[in-house]
Amino acid sequence: MARRRMLQAFQAAKEIGNYADVPVMPVDVDPQITLSRNTEKQPFFLAFAEDTVIALMSGSATVRLRESNVNSWSMIAGDHVYVPAGTPHALEPNEESVLIRYIGNEPAYRAAVFACETCSGELHRLEWKQDLEVEATAIYAEVARRFNTDSAARACGTCGTTAAEISLERLGWPSEVAA
Repeated sequence: MARRRMLQAFQAAKEIGNYADVPVMPVDVDPQITLSRNTEKQPFFLAFAEDTVIALMSGSATVRLRESNVNSWSMIAGDHVYVPAGTPHALEPNEESVLIRYIGNEPAYRAAVFACETCSGELHRLEWKQDLEVEATAIYAEVARRFNTDSAARACGTCGTTAAEISLERLGWPSEVAA
């Protein structure tokens, strides 16, 4: 994947979309910085093997946390949120928001945690080892496709609610696996 030069982050962000998490630093820089421009609510919580820091560069958003003593954190441009390793978190933009995320540069564990909108219980968890050379949206789209096609994963064992399918089109993620 071609890395973006981040001389002008806002200009670079115009070319990317929801949760693109595009690496912007040279390959050997650790921690790495990723960039995304988000307009839609993140459809699942992400958990990283390593600590991460989210910095909001424009807009406003809320970071939702699971398995934490803090449930949410409201952010405006210039705010940073530290997320401890293993803590599932999701971004909910209040408006178009540009963010950068500091993460480890080496391939590492990631997880998508799906939660029930009614009772907040965990519905399903998918885990993988992510290399920053693979486009994040391709991985996230595949995770969403698997969730969408697994009716058992979308059914809440606690309250009986069935989660709606994730709209890949709304998020601007690829609807099919690249050939």
